Order: sequence, then structure tokens, then C-alpha cells
Amino acid sequence: MAARPLSSATISFGLVSIPCQLYSSAETTKKVSFNFLSPDGKRVKQQYVDSATEAPVNRADLIKGYQFAKDKFVTFSPDELKALEAQATQTIAIEEFVPLDKVERAYIGKTYYMGPDKGGAKAYALLGAAMRKTERAALGRYAARGKQYLVLVRTVGQRLVMEQLHYQHEVRDIAEVPAGDDEVSDAELGLAVQFIDQLGAEEFDPSKYRDEVGDRMLEAIEKKISEGSKIEAALPEQDTGAAVIDIMRALKASVQGSADSESGQGVPEAGRKSA
Repeated sequence: MAARPLSSATISFGLVSIPCQLYSSAETTKKVSFNFLSPDGKRVKQQYVDSATEAPVNRADLIKGYQFAKDKFVTFSPDELKALEAQATQTIAIEEFVPLDKVERAYIGKTYYMGPDKGGAKAYALLGAAMRKTERAALGRYAARGKQYLVLVRTVGQRLVMEQLHYQHEVRDIAEVPAGDDEVSDAELGLAVQFIDQLGAEEFDPSKYRDEVGDRMLEAIEKKISEGSKIEAALPEQDTGAAVIDIMRALKASVQGSADSESGQGVPEAGRKSA
């Protein structure tokens, strides 16, 4: 099934304009979500109440406010909020081109795919080719839904993607997180590298991994619908409480275990593939 665009946008830099269409990069229809129901199985509705009087408040009567101190709010009318919002121009205004490997991944938020719109195929292809050749990505601003977003346009193969970035004040400084400062010996490093090499892959292949919990939930849902059977929880694995004390011994065991798996040693006879 062909992807359906979410909206349109125009990449703008210098005197060049590239009409594009935005597509969601994630498939949300396969996610499992549950609804809250009353004990007799009917859907429940959310209700707003006044925190002081506990009296119900109609949604139409709600106003928006910003808490600037404990239990103190400054309120805004819908017209005031509308005046503060960014005007949606649907234009991605490119401000600079930066080396792609210099963009810290912590800044990356939501990702959208981009395809050329009518009349934009040539310029779309040219921009992609130029960014691939220079190994740079386009950094710009995009106004939509009343907000202004910092975005990064980069290439994936022959296509463009737009990544919505966090602003600097939204990203925690990693220096606030403690780092291990213990000395690492050459022998420990050698074993760790050897283990990584044994489990190494030349590329990321997401098809090798599945959401096992999600699959299990979907299977249980189908079983409930067809049979009405009760779901029995699996017993949790017992925590032995064992702690890794000797890192060299643990690394050697890991390396040996990985090597045995590759050679077929330690695999039950019934589980081995015949030559």
C-alpha cells in the first residue's frame, strides 16, 4: 500500500524552493492500546473537576494558565494565545548546512519522511545528491500547528527525511550524568573488543528483531476474542542475586560462550543442524 502524506511543506534556501510532502515514518496502527472501562464493560469518560471544590467543570469553560509559582497562575485567553503562536507557513527555511556526524543524537525527536510534490522532483533530487556528496545535512526552522520547530533535513539513500530536533534548553547536559572513571587494563580491553567482534554485524538489520511482548498481547487478544479464555501470567524468573565481581572472568566466559555458539559446541544434539 502506498504511503499517504500527512501534509505538505516547501524546503526553501536561497532562491530555491522545493515543494514536498511529509509522511509519517512510524506505523502506529499495529500498536496495542487498551481503553479504560467500567466494571460492567462500558467505556468511561474523562471528567475535569475543580481541585478546590471538586465540582465538575465543563470542557467549554476551561481556560489555560501558566504556573509561575506554587498554586499561582497567569491566564491567557484563546485570542492572546493565538497571537503568540507561530504563523504556519509550511516552509522549511534552511539556515545552514552542517556535517551530519556533528549532530548529537540526543537532539533528535520525531522523524518524518519527505517525498517530492508536483514540480519538485528535479530540485528534490539535486538537493539530495548535493548533501550526499558533501556529507552535510540542512538545518532550518519549520512552523506548524502554532509552534516553531528546529529541524534537520538529511538523506536516506535517494530520499530525504526531516528530523524534528529538540532545542538546546530541552536537552539535558550529559555532563550531569556520572561516568565510570575506573582504570581499564589492556587485557580487559582486548577481551571486551574480542567479544564485540564476535557479536559484530556489518549493518543494522531491524528485521531480526520483533516486539515479543506486543506479539504476545496480540495473540492473547485474538485468543480472548475467539475463545474467551483466561490469560495466565508466567512465573517471573528468580533473581539469584549473583554479582559480577571478576570482570576478566566474566569477559572470558562471554567470549568462550559466544565462540561455542558459533562452532555449535554446547548445543544439544537435537538442536544442531545437520551438515
